[in-house]
Amino acid sequence: MGNGKGGGGGGLATVLRAPVAARTWREFGFLLVGLPLSTLYFCLAITGVALGAGLLVTFLGIPVLAGVLAMCRGFGQVERSRARALLRMPVAGPAPVRAGKSGALAAMGALLKNGSAWRHVLYSVVHFPWAVFSFCLALTLWAYGWSSLLYPLWFWVFPAYTNQPGLQLFQNDEYTFYLDSPVAIAATCLAGLLVTLATPWVIRALTGVDRVLIGGLLGRSRLDDRVRELESDRGVVVDTAAADLRRIERDLHDGAQARLVALAMDLGLAKEKLTENPEAAARMVDAAHGEVKVALQELRDLARGIHPAVLTDRGLDAALSSVASRCAVPVRVSVDLPAARPVAAIEGIAYFTVSELLQNVSKHAAARSAGVDVWKSGERLLLQVSDDGRGGADVRAGSGLAGLAERLDAVDGVLVVDSQEGRGTTVTAELPWRARP
Repeated sequence: MGNGKGGGGGGLATVLRAPVAARTWREFGFLLVGLPLSTLYFCLAITGVALGAGLLVTFLGIPVLAGVLAMCRGFGQVERSRARALLRMPVAGPAPVRAGKSGALAAMGALLKNGSAWRHVLYSVVHFPWAVFSFCLALTLWAYGWSSLLYPLWFWVFPAYTNQPGLQLFQNDEYTFYLDSPVAIAATCLAGLLVTLATPWVIRALTGVDRVLIGGLLGRSRLDDRVRELESDRGVVVDTAAADLRRIERDLHDGAQARLVALAMDLGLAKEKLTENPEAAARMVDAAHGEVKVALQELRDLARGIHPAVLTDRGLDAALSSVASRCAVPVRVSVDLPAARPVAAIEGIAYFTVSELLQNVSKHAAARSAGVDVWKSGERLLLQVSDDGRGGADVRAGSGLAGLAERLDAVDGVLVVDSQEGRGTTVTAELPWRARP
């Protein structure tokens, strides 16, 4: 009950504060300034497009149209700045126009083929009638509401300066009605109060349409956003591949390569002692044989880290079971996938995701057991790794989970971490299912 009353009181306070709130005044200013600006945009855009279209029979039409498009993109910059300042609406600008070649003709051609530039022209044309309507409605309601609400403070002007008892509401041949009686003054004030309280919400509805127009016609298109996302993902993929190459190079240099160099030296010494001390040479050859086995095991581990043979030959089920068997805690593995396998890239990312998560379980979770579940849902491949450890994992902490999330995002994947202190960790990964041809 107490919460309900508090909510109702808060709603009433919001309604009463709305006419004098800073947001209302900013949005009202946006609508007032919008009409002269929109009139300028409309006149210049219509004139420029008509002139350019008429001159297309000559070469002059192309530079005229390109100039109009560039001008309208400038209008869009003004409108986005106005929306940020008065509507508190951050709008990302469209991608810059890039010409494939240098030169004025290439630049004009890129402008003429640019979809966002034509959307700016459309905004300059379409927004004008809406600006006229919203300006007239907002200004009328604002002026009537405040003048009527404050009528008791200024109605004395009529008897003092116009020889009328009050504001004349209407007149015919036999009767004239003035707002001069206490009842009429109170009714006028009440009507003004109602209009004043309603006006901010009408203004918000009007600016809501402006938000849609600005966001839809002057902001980045979905294609631009997708291009930016793909460019970012490509950078992540390149960085990840470079990091993997550096890791492989480091492992080879510090591991197998160092062992093979030491092995070559040991075999050289054994060769020298073969005639002088065959027994010592035999012991050195035996030690070298052990080093060969260790080097081979390191190379196998390195190859498994690049792409395990069991994954290629037998698929995720067998590969994940192999990874789980090397975990420091018992791991339950459940794989429910159709016979058709995903493409090798998705399968490899799924394998390494589970492998890295199980490594985190072994090193950081202090868990007694863990579980791996893999299944297909629609056109998505889902992986879930859970443990009963200490919890507290956070993908935002800049740990390996953050890099794993970036790697999944590069292929339109998602990583979700649910980890509460003392209640274990559950990491769910979602990847696109791309079936092999």
